[in-house]
Amino acid sequence: MQFGLIEMWQQMGAVAKTVAIILIALSIITIYLFIERQLAFSRARKKSMEVAPKLADLLKNGQLKEAMALASKKEFKDSHLARVTASGIEEFLTSRLSNLTVDEQLESAQRGCERAQSLFTQELRKGLSVMATIATSAPFIGLFGTIFGIINAFRGMALTGSGGIGAVAGGIAEALITTAFGIAVAIIALWTFNSLNTRIEIYNAEMENTASQITDYFVRMSESR
Repeated sequence: MQFGLIEMWQQMGAVAKTVAIILIALSIITIYLFIERQLAFSRARKKSMEVAPKLADLLKNGQLKEAMALASKKEFKDSHLARVTASGIEEFLTSRLSNLTVDEQLESAQRGCERAQSLFTQELRKGLSVMATIATSAPFIGLFGTIFGIINAFRGMALTGSGGIGAVAGGIAEALITTAFGIAVAIIALWTFNSLNTRIEIYNAEMENTASQITDYFVRMSESR
């Protein structure tokens, strides 16, 4: 018996082939989500680097409405820093028009920044739950194929009436292939999940820092009045 990929595929039973196809599909989904998220993160980084200096100049000159208008533009909707800034300024201006106290205005602006951060974080985490599910379930899907590979090994023994290696080789190979494939898919999904999760934590830290800077700016502006 040959043990190339084509020969082993031909020897695999229907269940093992189905398991292999499912695992291939899961690996493709994982890679697609990873690439899609990387592109989304890159857009957020690029747009934030583009808009941040402009917002800093406007705020430095006290042009709150202009800064909010810039941060709210459609072209910067993918920027996490623009989203937080726009929400904070909007809440601050709205609360000031409502004649709230300075402390209430600052609290309102801070809550606006936190809401924007929470919403953007949810957008960044799009697809990560799917990756986590694949990472945890892929080994068990592979194990399902392993069980049927062992069953095929015993079936081979029964058909030949012997327990020689030739009788069980096909079933054992089938079992090991599905096990290894399931573990490989899980490793890929887990690695990509952790990699993306780390980047989300970095973006969260940047949004928290921006929210803090916006709040401090409003504090200084209120004290100078």
